[in-house]
Amino acid sequence: MERRTIGAATLEVGAVGLGCMPMSWAYSGSRQRGDESARTVHRALDLGITLLDTADMYGPFTNELLVGRVLKERRAEAFVSTKAGLLVGEQHIVANGRPGYVRRACDASLRRLQTDVIDLYQLHRADPEVPVEETWGAMAELVRAGKVRALGLCAMGVRGGRRSGARLYDDTIRQLERVQQVFPVSAVEAELSVWSPEALNALLPWCAARGVGFLAAMPLGNGFLTGTLIPGEGFEPDDLRARHPRFTAEMMAENQPIVAGLREVARRHGEDVTPAHVALAWVLAQGRHVVPVPGAKQERWVRENAAAPGLRLSQEDLSDVAVLPAAQGSWD
Repeated sequence: MERRTIGAATLEVGAVGLGCMPMSWAYSGSRQRGDESARTVHRALDLGITLLDTADMYGPFTNELLVGRVLKERRAEAFVSTKAGLLVGEQHIVANGRPGYVRRACDASLRRLQTDVIDLYQLHRADPEVPVEETWGAMAELVRAGKVRALGLCAMGVRGGRRSGARLYDDTIRQLERVQQVFPVSAVEAELSVWSPEALNALLPWCAARGVGFLAAMPLGNGFLTGTLIPGEGFEPDDLRARHPRFTAEMMAENQPIVAGLREVARRHGEDVTPAHVALAWVLAQGRHVVPVPGAKQERWVRENAAAPGLRLSQEDLSDVAVLPAAQGSWD
């Protein structure tokens, strides 16, 4: 697989990563199977998908344990990204950026992942009660201690402010400017896909100008852009899409022209090319510093995702994707 580098530290990874969250958390609990997921991670590594993206809150903790089972056998082949800074309760999630907590969380993640170093340690969310510089300083100490190789910031959940467009990532960029004064940011993880392109306005250019890698989360639109979801089929209560305003039956039907447009581009490149290939290739075309990280828990989806870097979209393809209708049922 094509290789890409993350950040000034030139950390090398496969051009497509693997989001491990769906294996343990947030998607259809009844379909989560540990042994099948472990085989999926093994298959990803076989195909050159080296970036494994997890977090201590997924499960919580069980996702890191699952990834750790694979790392015990194949650590040298993997690039491990995990996150800290969020605590999961029965009905709530809270941020904790206290330096002492960050240090303990890192040690716990190292144990669960069965490794002595984390390649990319990300701040999952800044704690509003703790200056972000203090949290980032504690993370920088972990680099100096040899427990972490590089630091990243996760810009997920920004839609909570109900802002859109160029203003969506203003707070994130301000945080990035602050932490850059403490220790270099190697990567930023944020949503980027055909139907959620907001990061293109300011966040992606900010990263490109500073040599910061961009990990594109949800590049397949939580599965919608694959064209495999059926409007009205419904989701299990624990599936995050059951509460997502783009995944009501009405909005899924309304957004079908987006999938149809991706399918039309795919047809130009052969019968084996899928809408998912096109959606991932579009993300890859946004810059050499961009690495899409689609979530998957089955080997067949990993195989499909691994083929995306081989698809080169023409200018006509990119133009046709650019004029696809905007997604309906957005957070706004």
